[in-house]
Amino acid sequence: MSNGNGVTATLSGAAESVKDKAVEIGEAVAATASQTVAKAKKAAKKAKKTVTADIAKAKKAVAKRTDKAAKAVKKTVAKAKKKLAAASTAAKAEAASLQKKVAGKKPAKKTAKKAAKKATKKTAAKKAVKKVAKKAAAKKAPAKKAAKKAVKKVARKAPVKKAAKKAAPKKAAKKAVKKAPRKAAKKAARK
Repeated sequence: MSNGNGVTATLSGAAESVKDKAVEIGEAVAATASQTVAKAKKAAKKAKKTVTADIAKAKKAVAKRTDKAAKAVKKTVAKAKKKLAAASTAAKAEAASLQKKVAGKKPAKKTAKKAAKKATKKTAAKKAVKKVAKKAAAKKAPAKKAAKKAVKKVARKAPVKKAAKKAAPKKAAKKAVKKAPRKAAKKAARK
């Protein structure tokens, strides 16, 4: 029976050695796992730092580019505004000069038209005056003749009558002679 005790002892020793080995292997695995975890953490931190640095660099680059683009746009807009303002002032000046030229021509035409109208009016007035004068002269002569004839007739018919009576027809004849051209002139002016 002594052999049984020896077998048990060997078996228990072997079990303990297996146990120790398992513990050692477990510890080694745990150590390597913790080391790899630590390494992974370090790598993640480094990656995070590089990513954040890259992001910051990218943001700075984008900001610089947008600033440059904004400045360039502002410059081009300012240049365009200046060009438009210059073109506008030039166009206004040209329009004003054209208006002056046109305005200068129009009054000249108007004054010429006015002068022509005045000349025609003057000539028409002169013609009308001449016509009236001719008519008046033509009417005066027959009126004077008629008055003289009337005076002669009256003088022939009433030679015995007093001088006062003779004077009265002469005055009437003179009045008729004076009134005749006036009436003729008024009629001509009305026409």
